[in-house]
Amino acid sequence: MMRALLFAAALLAPGVPAVAGPPAAMSAPIVVGEQLTLHSAVLGEDRHLAIYLPPSYAEGNKSYPVLYLIDGGVDQDFLHVSGTTSLNSIWGRSQEAIVVGIETGDRRKELVGPTRSAELLKQYPTAGHSADFRRYIASEVIPLVEARYRTDGNRGVIGESLAGLFIVETALEQPDLFEHYAAISPSLWWDEGRLAARAHELLAGRRAPHLFMAVGSEGPEMQGGFDKVVSALTALEPPSDAGWCAVVRPDLRHSTTYHALSPTALQFLFPVPSDQPPYEGFEPACSAAEKHARTLDGK
Repeated sequence: MMRALLFAAALLAPGVPAVAGPPAAMSAPIVVGEQLTLHSAVLGEDRHLAIYLPPSYAEGNKSYPVLYLIDGGVDQDFLHVSGTTSLNSIWGRSQEAIVVGIETGDRRKELVGPTRSAELLKQYPTAGHSADFRRYIASEVIPLVEARYRTDGNRGVIGESLAGLFIVETALEQPDLFEHYAAISPSLWWDEGRLAARAHELLAGRRAPHLFMAVGSEGPEMQGGFDKVVSALTALEPPSDAGWCAVVRPDLRHSTTYHALSPTALQFLFPVPSDQPPYEGFEPACSAAEKHARTLDGK
């Protein structure tokens, strides 16, 4: 008892520090971007856009390329892709860019074209209105973004799965909407692969789009449509001045291709000229200056 009392007295004696509590801290929000709400006359409802601006945007009058992100809502792929865009530019892997996340709602309605498959229509009765969603982007989203922000007219688009299908469809059917396209794991199986089967016809007499496509080990339906589009691009003569890139990664799956390959896709879409050797792991899958595809096997 006496020992305990002496210990307590020692703690209270002058010069003996008391047990410290947690330090005081101030909090402040970490701001990634802003959300715009617009009423779409094309879609007949309010829609949301998530906007990321590069840190240097506030520092001067520079204009920036714009990356339009399909499935770009805050609770969709916005944080992933805006973060990748930021990290790529920090490392000098691709240009700084404004990211415009275009939120989707009913993805089967908005991202796929019509189908003649009775089975698919029964399963997805609202499907088949990708043309309306593309018109919403062309007539409402892009004009709003280019009026509100300092853009340089250099437009790219990225997305995966059904969004990748929408992007390939846009590149084939309305190629002037964007300058650069990235479709990762595009769902070219939709409508029994008819879009991919029409790729030769849709590309006839045209230069190829500046297109990055990638697929993992995702089964014959996904690979089959991918291969048909690659075949159509390969058949173009003379090779396109725009350049295109097809990447096959057997080590990846449908659930992992987007996170693994979005840095490479951005490097292809918005390259940064450099005489420096690339950092390990930053080697571009395909140079934007190439005039043909280079297919990688992931080894």
